[in-house]
Amino acid sequence: MNILVTNDDGVKAPGLMALAEAMVPFGNVDILAPDHNWSISGHVKTLHRPLRVQSVILDNGMNALATDGAPSDCVALALLGLLKKPVDLVVVGINPSANLGHDVTYSGTVTAAMEAVIWGVCGVSFSLDGPEHTPGGLDYRGSKTAAKKVVGLLLENELPKNVFLNVNIPNIALEDIKGYKITRQGLRIYHDVLIERQDPRQRAYYWIGGDGPSGVIEEGTDIGELANGYVSITPLTLDLTSHQNISKIDQWSWSI
Repeated sequence: MNILVTNDDGVKAPGLMALAEAMVPFGNVDILAPDHNWSISGHVKTLHRPLRVQSVILDNGMNALATDGAPSDCVALALLGLLKKPVDLVVVGINPSANLGHDVTYSGTVTAAMEAVIWGVCGVSFSLDGPEHTPGGLDYRGSKTAAKKVVGLLLENELPKNVFLNVNIPNIALEDIKGYKITRQGLRIYHDVLIERQDPRQRAYYWIGGDGPSGVIEEGTDIGELANGYVSITPLTLDLTSHQNISKIDQWSWSI
């Protein structure tokens, strides 16, 4: 079993090391991650410039590769032959903040797992529901245990084609995690505001600011079950088609 570990927070992120350590019992682990933070990058593929790759030794002593490309580039590079071996599983994370509801379209973490599925390889993204600033850093022990549980069951079973898993883990002590729930995407609520300022030459520039997103806490959703202390596991698919609406829209007056 050859496992690729990547992330969107950069090769030196503690969550990446935690996930790589969690994967060691399952097989050969290769790490290929961005050389800097790509959070909220979405599904990026670099085609307009060359990609550079260099060797890195992580703080836990594990060997890794770092690239100036995006998270999706990391997966594509590995699966196109950079690692010189077939990749059986791609795991992404552990992101220090949750990726819930509509976040999946923005998330470099989730879309790296999506890139794996595009290439026909099983993908899983892992995120910890941590606060933005935590003195002393986040505790990844619970999320490492959750990652082992999810991957262990995944290897014993089989996902349908074009399906990948988005896993969100509550930021609580391991013994306080209530269990695992298979969930659907919830409703994320964004509080973005446009902030206009002027540079020293009196030219306008803009920030997209505002408070962080919230969500509707509803049973059975990733947002609701995470808030209730469960590890949320959401099966996602590459097919974004609204199948139930095809016949309805087909009845519109399409004649020329």
